[in-house]
Amino acid sequence: MRGESGLVTGREHSRITSHHPPLQIEGYASLWGVADLNGDVVAQGAFADSLARTGAEGVRMLNQHDARAPVGVWERIEEDGRGLFVRGRIEDWSAEARFAGALSRAGALDGLSIGYRAARARRQGRLRVLSAVELWEVSLVTFPMLPGARFSVV
Repeated sequence: MRGESGLVTGREHSRITSHHPPLQIEGYASLWGVADLNGDVVAQGAFADSLARTGAEGVRMLNQHDARAPVGVWERIEEDGRGLFVRGRIEDWSAEARFAGALSRAGALDGLSIGYRAARARRQGRLRVLSAVELWEVSLVTFPMLPGARFSVV
């Protein structure tokens, strides 16, 4: 409704604000046995313990690894024969989320990157092989450290 000052308040504001339905996305946040640009390689099964403890609901969807910018929720995260598969939705609850959704719809944002703590790792030459990972978040990123970690709009 409009107050005496003519400002839009409460209910009327929600009516005139443009809202998009959640944007469904899916892809691979990690690929087994593939070195990222930093020399980290994730071994198959590395996320199993972490996911058993937290499930998808315990893993945040962030924009560019910014903890202040959750942009959606992960509905499904699972290990398969290729890597760490993720499916979720970008919401419309903040400017960052709307921007991430618009970039994703346009094909300008399609990278994924994991935020984690290495619970168990070993050196193999120049590489660090991660065999147990505590997964904290999967971010939508412009430039993923693992170039093959990508998502698409479904």
